[in-house]
Amino acid sequence: MKKAKLIISTALLAVFIVVQSISLGNAGEKKSLTIKGSDTMVHLVSNWAEAFMKVHPDVNISVTGGGSGTGIAALLNGSTDMCMASRKIKGKEIKFAEKKGITPTEFVVARDGISVVVNPKNPVNVLSINQIGAIYTGEYTNWNQVGGPDKKVVVLSRESSSGTYVFFQEHVLKKQDYTPKARLMPANASIVQSVSDDQWTIGYVGLGYALGAKGKIKTLGVKAADSLMAVYPSEKTVSSGKYAIARPLQFYTNGEPNDLIQSFLDFADSKVGQEIVRKTGFVPTGKSAS
Repeated sequence: MKKAKLIISTALLAVFIVVQSISLGNAGEKKSLTIKGSDTMVHLVSNWAEAFMKVHPDVNISVTGGGSGTGIAALLNGSTDMCMASRKIKGKEIKFAEKKGITPTEFVVARDGISVVVNPKNPVNVLSINQIGAIYTGEYTNWNQVGGPDKKVVVLSRESSSGTYVFFQEHVLKKQDYTPKARLMPANASIVQSVSDDQWTIGYVGLGYALGAKGKIKTLGVKAADSLMAVYPSEKTVSSGKYAIARPLQFYTNGEPNDLIQSFLDFADSKVGQEIVRKTGFVPTGKSAS
């Protein structure tokens, strides 16, 4: 009788293990999640990934940058599970996705203010959207055209694969072309370093990068119109909508997220996840879960 009970117990245990293996994956096997895209979001998403993996040691998350366009392209060709984007997906990208049977699904996870930055030795402290646009289209080429000294402006921009490049072009340049003299930089950190090294440069970076580089660069106040007061980018001014150059940061998945992706999204939206947003220098969405 004891032997029979042992056989039955062993059989039941085997069935339980098989069921668990089917529902959770093979025992001891790590689950993986790849996230690619926006250089602006790399630091934030890496912080999320690190915190998430501490709670879920069976999960391995890979986070790489390259720009929003690169991330969206990776999602559309199936080489990433999620893409991070600091701009909205474009109509032509959606059409391409439809042809491939892919359904890009958007999740806004934070907000960002794009900071316009100069060298701390530059006496200019405030510019209007119109003045910034004139500098970036090449209409203005000298700092004396915006109240500064007689020095040529060195224009720094992100590369065209960057979501920040696209957003800045749409909202500040009013969809005009960048000046051909603009130096295209591969990352926020490259712009920070160049602005720190050259007194007469101007660049734009995510709020988190501007805060992290305090002392090395100077963030300008921005006037939404020439007649209005200047507003500086901060959590408060971005959240309230007072700062003119602000945007959502989002993830895109192919259709509805699977259990692992949904768990990561829930973590990003949680109070802990949104506190990481704040500590990384971005702005919480205000919709955090418990």
